[in-house]
Amino acid sequence: MTRAVWLVLAGIASVQLGAAVAKDLFDRVDPTALVWLRLVASAVLLLALARPRLRGRSRGDWQVVTGFALTLAVMNWAFYQSFARLPLGVAVTIELIGPLAVALAGSRRVRDLLWVLLAGIGVTALGWERTALDPVGVAYAVLAGTGWACYILLSAQTGRRWPGLDGLSVASAGGALMLAPFALAADLHGLLDPQVLALGALIGLLSSVIPYSFELIALRSLRPSVFGILMSVEPAAAALAALLVLGESLSVLQWTAIGCVVAASAGATLFTQTSHDRDTTVLPAA
Repeated sequence: MTRAVWLVLAGIASVQLGAAVAKDLFDRVDPTALVWLRLVASAVLLLALARPRLRGRSRGDWQVVTGFALTLAVMNWAFYQSFARLPLGVAVTIELIGPLAVALAGSRRVRDLLWVLLAGIGVTALGWERTALDPVGVAYAVLAGTGWACYILLSAQTGRRWPGLDGLSVASAGGALMLAPFALAADLHGLLDPQVLALGALIGLLSSVIPYSFELIALRSLRPSVFGILMSVEPAAAALAALLVLGESLSVLQWTAIGCVVAASAGATLFTQTSHDRDTTVLPAA
């Protein structure tokens, strides 16, 4: 696998570990306040690392990064609201609708569509035994999935327009500002807890700084459709993180479903990358 693929997979592991740590704190702080704290922590770290250059930016640059900021705020807020009401692995499988839609829209070969179909079967089976899902949690997961699809596309555009981590740092700061009034209204008292603040900084590192930085770099050379299929690994990572951190166990059927999703992701990565490399050696430079 290429460096870009490894970066995406490492980001997936990091974000799901951060989500499991966050869920363990929901009895002490409201999810909206915690996701805002995560965005603030990541924005501070990214701004310190990137020190983005803001002068000389075009109107298009600002439009893209503003849309990216809004996407980050909505996607993360909806995701935290969903797994506050659903098991983490189930919330991620529903959220996966977004990346799968991007993968399906970008596919031009029947083989690609078959990998998406296998991943879809796995996603469906993973939640098959959950008969009493909170409908509000499901709605939030669908909203998060929609935001995830927008994130894939806007992250790629941001990476092309803003060098290094400049766009990501500006978008993270913008997303934190957008969510600030809602977070402070939701649980100001919880945000004053020193332990919550420390763990929130850790969550920001695991769930935002590491994965978003890795993905932003990867999307400069990885097609959005391939990235979308790679996101099929998310349910497996979420289930493992929930098992290790929260003690959330899955049935044999659900683990089998995870195997389908992982197989689809591995197959899509292998064959799509092989075809891409072959095409690159044949086609002349533009």
